[in-house]
Amino acid sequence: MQRGWRATISPVLFSCAGLFSLLASPPSQATETAGSSLPLSTIILYSSGVGYFQHDGTVTGRAQWDLRLQTHQINDLLKSLVVQDFGGGTISTVTYGSRDPVTKTLGSFGINLNGNPTMGQILTQIRGERVEIMAPNSLLGTILGIEKKTESIIDGQTRRTVEQEYLNLLTDEGFRSFPFAQIQQIKLLNAGLNAELQQALATLAGHHDATHKTISVLFNGTGNRQARVAYLTETPVWKTTYRLVLDDDKAPYLQGWAIVENQTQQDWQKVTLSLISGRPISFTMDLYQPLYNPRPVVQPELYANLTPQTYGDAMDAAKPASPAAASPSRSEMKKERLLGKSSEGFAGGRASAPAEMAMSADMEMGRIDQGVATMAMAEDKGELFEYRLEQPVTLGKHQSALLPIIGQSLQGQKLAVYNQSVHAKHPLNGYRLKNSSALHLMQGPITVFDGGAYAGDAQIQDLAPGHDRLISYALDLNTEVEPKIEGGTQELASVSLKKGTMLVSRRLVEDRTYLVRNRGLKPKTVLIEQPYRADWKLIEPKEAAERTRDQYRFSLTVDAGKTATLRVKETLPLQESILLMDSGLDHIAFFQQAKEVSPQVKEALQRVAHLRSKLDNTRAQRTKLEQRIGEITTEHSRIRENMQRLQQNSDLYTRYVKKLDQQETELEKLRKEIESLKTAEEERRQELHTYVMALDIA
Repeated sequence: MQRGWRATISPVLFSCAGLFSLLASPPSQATETAGSSLPLSTIILYSSGVGYFQHDGTVTGRAQWDLRLQTHQINDLLKSLVVQDFGGGTISTVTYGSRDPVTKTLGSFGINLNGNPTMGQILTQIRGERVEIMAPNSLLGTILGIEKKTESIIDGQTRRTVEQEYLNLLTDEGFRSFPFAQIQQIKLLNAGLNAELQQALATLAGHHDATHKTISVLFNGTGNRQARVAYLTETPVWKTTYRLVLDDDKAPYLQGWAIVENQTQQDWQKVTLSLISGRPISFTMDLYQPLYNPRPVVQPELYANLTPQTYGDAMDAAKPASPAAASPSRSEMKKERLLGKSSEGFAGGRASAPAEMAMSADMEMGRIDQGVATMAMAEDKGELFEYRLEQPVTLGKHQSALLPIIGQSLQGQKLAVYNQSVHAKHPLNGYRLKNSSALHLMQGPITVFDGGAYAGDAQIQDLAPGHDRLISYALDLNTEVEPKIEGGTQELASVSLKKGTMLVSRRLVEDRTYLVRNRGLKPKTVLIEQPYRADWKLIEPKEAAERTRDQYRFSLTVDAGKTATLRVKETLPLQESILLMDSGLDHIAFFQQAKEVSPQVKEALQRVAHLRSKLDNTRAQRTKLEQRIGEITTEHSRIRENMQRLQQNSDLYTRYVKKLDQQETELEKLRKEIESLKTAEEERRQELHTYVMALDIA
């Protein structure tokens, strides 16, 4: 035995051993207990990145079924867990390991093991407790405390100072002090405190495997009965990949494969597998982490005790809610079997071909369905679409599989797709693929074979039944496109008059010309894409072949060895407002001469110009007279300044007086004429205003 102290707490060792045994079980597996058998039976994978896992089987009597999951999966399980007992039993409880921080959990025990405390720190926490120690004889006592003493020891030829810890006890014989180096064993005599220490150690042991947790479901009932446990958890997104075979003499053939990955910690043994296309909303929420609402600390007020209060029951207590009515069962939906039969004895997602069939070196690509049978049945699931694998699937953990789900002839048309922003010179070889099947095609890559050879890769988005979609897979070097653009010019569209305002409509014109040359040996349909702008109006051609959210598509057929031209003209409406009361006569004259202006508008503008001329002439006369008054006023100031320096009996002074008199007479006359002109100007302004405000000519 090693010298020094050790704590004798054997029950703790047994608890830890049991916990280590539990942790050693395979992760992410269902652990069966006596009376329960719920193997994994059904898996549904969604394209949104979640999977539905269903365990079906039998339970007997009162049975507990354990499921081992990774910690990050617990939130999804808590959000979606469904437990059913079909034999009249009940679900008692569903328990799982807490995720409370270990420091908080350890702090709740009578002995706090946070921070890897020393023996002295542990014994300090239990001061006043009775213990039995071996030092080396057995001795009973009550812990008074831990004392540190500095001592000098000799190590060979060297003397050094060390700090020693002493345990101070109150024994029947009095106070005793023991250095820790002499204590061989310490035993707690308080059974309750000893049990809490065991629980604290078990908590520490359980925290060592923080990546996995056990969920336990307790079934209460009698006899054998069917039970089910189902839940959702995060899974890799299942993917699709296609092979498209093009042939000028045959309908296009599309073969689709699903890529499925088992990233769980358990093997899938003959499970029913379904693949759901669509994007249901799915999110994670932290339901596993315990939440504590912070509360303010209130200091107690030391007042006299109050008399206890009693409160009467409320008269309007809410009635207990009635149980919800059972939801109606989903009606069975019509199913469509995909092309081909599932071969018997499927292994790894491929059907075995007859042994006597030889593989020809020049195998026809149009027969890629030979030796491959689709495994899936298609079914609508509300707004989603399901591919259900007919044969049970076996797939080991951390393994992936390629499963054939589609094999069918569709409809389509070869064409070339030109977009100047993609390639300025050549279009792309394309194909308009129409989903003439009743299947929903998931997005994914397409490998295209044309004429028995690889032609390129394409990508397709989700395609519903009855819809078509363009794909492009290679650069069309036999076709060349030369685009030309002319823009920036403005055209006058129309002029209208309404309530004193002239509304002028113009068009900003943009004219594009596409010259397409087909150097191939066959006629070709070229789809020309041009950006769609909502505020621009298409003038030529009147309509596009089709329009997407962002593009116009114009169809142009070009014979072999020939050229063809497509002209696309767009206009942007511009609007200008001009106040007739303030516009100049030259501005009005411009629109009077424009050919786009209607005769009614021209006639009204002529009347406006006439009234404006009368108003402008009157205003000009008044302005001229006001300028004359200004000149006389300036002359008055000069004369009066000169008169101040002259003798009043001088001839010049007398002449200045006479001139001032004449100018005063002229000023009186001018002021009268100005007032008359102001009146006339106001009348002409009012006449013009009344006329223009009454205008309403388109």
